[in-house]
Amino acid sequence: MVGFDLDMTLVDSTDGIVATLAEAHHQVTGGASGVVVDRERAWPLMGYPLEEIITELMPGVDVEVLTATYRSLYPMTGLVRNRLLPGVHEAFAAIREVGGRVLVISAKSEPALYSVLEASGLLEEKYKPDLIAGGRFGPAKGEVLTVEGAWVYVGDHIGDVAAAQVAGAASVGVATGPQTAAQLTAAGADVVLDDLLGFPRWLSGHLDGLSRSHVGN
Repeated sequence: MVGFDLDMTLVDSTDGIVATLAEAHHQVTGGASGVVVDRERAWPLMGYPLEEIITELMPGVDVEVLTATYRSLYPMTGLVRNRLLPGVHEAFAAIREVGGRVLVISAKSEPALYSVLEASGLLEEKYKPDLIAGGRFGPAKGEVLTVEGAWVYVGDHIGDVAAAQVAGAASVGVATGPQTAAQLTAAGADVVLDDLLGFPRWLSGHLDGLSRSHVGN
């Protein structure tokens, strides 16, 4: 079992998130707060739970109301702006070729997670993850990874590194999000790739290393 994060690991969802946050903020406050919601301010927060992003970007707003407004708008405003990141299909194929299974686990709510996967073509039969879990961040992802016996977790965020560590899984960072390769390495990632295009080669080498270790024992 190999687990993947969603936002900025499989899908670049930044523009969709920012557009939906801006519209939700406008609807809730009428623009009276003077807060500007743009990509520059939101980018460092990508990967965190929605409520934390809202609290950081929009101090003083009613987080519960804005979260509900965001979620009502996202299917129309956010989904069309998402794009699949390079190497996703190849990474999933490499896992299936060796008899593995794919898990996608995200801080996104489960309905939103399914919507993004569907809009990105990742619920088509040949790509569809074997397991999907939403509403989890950091160590809470690790609890799912542990239950499912995942050997590897792939993500762009230091919270994803923490998830892998909780599960005793190999942590594969991808430098496709706001956190740098150096930050992911400092957090304890076992390897950091530029993007998922490098994952099949890494997986092959990782499995070869496990096989040699088993023979040596």
